[in-house]
Amino acid sequence: MLYILENVPASTHQKGIVQKMKAVNIKLSLAENVKYFVNIANKYPYDLDLRVGRHVVDGKSILGIFSLDLSKPITLSVHSDTETEEILEALKPYLVNE
Repeated sequence: MLYILENVPASTHQKGIVQKMKAVNIKLSLAENVKYFVNIANKYPYDLDLRVGRHVVDGKSILGIFSLDLSKPITLSVHSDTETEEILEALKPYLVNE
């Protein structure tokens, strides 16, 4: 399922809790990369979005990820009210150094 979003706020307020969003670029060029990425992502309680252009999918959905154009840059957004360094360290092999 694809969602088209025009404006995504950097933080959202839900029941008085400020959720922060950390965005980084990743590369998932092989099907094997997608499989391992989803396995790692599902170990953490964070909400993850992957965005290519205007298309946004759940970062924990293998089918959603395969619906994206993986030849283009992918933006990973991690939504959390706590620090996200742990998941970013686990996903380090897929991060694109800019």
